[in-house]
This record gives sequence, C-alpha cells and structure tokens, in this order.
Amino acid sequence: MTNTATPIYTPLREAAAALRSDGYALLQPQDLATLAGLPLDTLNALIPSWDALAPDNYLKDGGRYRRRRHSCFVQQGRELTQTPHRAHWQPLEYNALHGGMHRLFEPVQPDTVAQPAWPALITAIGQLCSAARENSAPWYVEAHQFRIDTTDGIGRPTPEGAHRDGVDFVAVILIARDGIKGGETRVFEAEGPNGKRFTMTAPWTMLLLDDATVIHESTPIQPLAQHGHRDTLVLTWRAGGFQGQETSP
Repeated sequence: MTNTATPIYTPLREAAAALRSDGYALLQPQDLATLAGLPLDTLNALIPSWDALAPDNYLKDGGRYRRRRHSCFVQQGRELTQTPHRAHWQPLEYNALHGGMHRLFEPVQPDTVAQPAWPALITAIGQLCSAARENSAPWYVEAHQFRIDTTDGIGRPTPEGAHRDGVDFVAVILIARDGIKGGETRVFEAEGPNGKRFTMTAPWTMLLLDDATVIHESTPIQPLAQHGHRDTLVLTWRAGGFQGQETSP
C-alpha cells in the first residue's frame, strides 16, 4: 500500500479517465467548485447544516459517535428530483454490520436542499460519473450528511471496515475536521494488491470511487480538543433503482 502524507490529487480534466483506469479520482477543493460551477463561498453556505444532524440510533456497536441525515434523489442530466423519504438499505454482502436493516434516518433539511449549491454539486458529480461510464441513464442518488464525533473518546467513520457500497459510484466529500487526529482514508483494489492511504484535510476535498473496482475505509478518529469531530457528505449513484427498492415496505 502506498502511504502519502499529502494527497495526490487528480487533475479535473483527467477525472473521468482516472475513474475508468484506477477506480478513483481525488479532487482538490477548487476543482470540485469548478466542476460544480460555483465559488467555494457558495459551497460553504451548506456547512452550517452539519450542526443540525440527528443521532444515528442504528449503530450495532453501541456507539454514540455518529450523527447523520439522509435523503434520496433521482438525477437525469442536470435535473435533480427529490423522492419521498425512504429508508436506507444495504445487503449484508456489502455491509456485514448494518446490512439487511431498513434504517430510516432523519431527512436532509429542506433549507439545505433548497440552497443552490446542493443540486449543482450533486448533478455535476453525477455527470462526471456518466462521463466515466459513458451512460446517460437516470441515476438513483442517496445523500448522507455525517458527523463523527469523539465525545466517547473515539469515533469510527466506517464501523463496518473496508467495504463497497453496492452502488455504481461513491463520493466522499470532506466538510470539516475539528480537534481530531486520525481519519485516514484508505482505498484498495477490490481484485488486486494495490492500495493508497492519505488524509483529507481541506474542506471540499472529494474522493470519487468506482464502487465495483475498489473498496474503501476511513480509520477511527481521536480527540485533540473538546468536541472534536469530522464532517463528511457521502453521495452515491446507482443505475436501475435504489438498493432494496424491490423489498422496501
């Protein structure tokens, strides 16, 4: 596994090709803003909503370190339509810890979804996924706002360990790191020996993954100061429907 103290970013113009060849692309904040067609200040207007996340009451490890909100959308080109609120579901094949459960989280707040940055960001990344896949079919998008905190001494961004999500593409966008150490990102080939490890530190850094070809995880965080936490926006794109759609109530 390659360990780099400083992330090696993917040039924006090479992102689609990197997804096809390497299974991931790592964009620096300004390139993500350029992709979305927005100044960073407009993206930053979303950040206060992470202070209003709800507790995740489904953690099987008994932890209290995760807060989140979750909503679903359908993307067709640049059009993004929010669906009626629904549970998040993954099979055990992809999430051995929390798979097989219909987890109904609090939705993303309407004021957040209504901000110009929300649809612009999601649809721009989705179009990059379409370019990498050379596919213009609708995407079924799930959006997860996460806060992992260190109130109990340790927080686990990925308690299920290294995993795939059972979708086509996954974006992990760093929103904030405050008073913590740890939280290293690790990306491994799903069918090979190679891997990368690095720590995302700058808000709006984005790791975009081809979920079929790589697995990923983030290491636990520990406090350096009171109320230490790590905030992320995790977005997934899946063709053909949401996971569990055929089995949902």
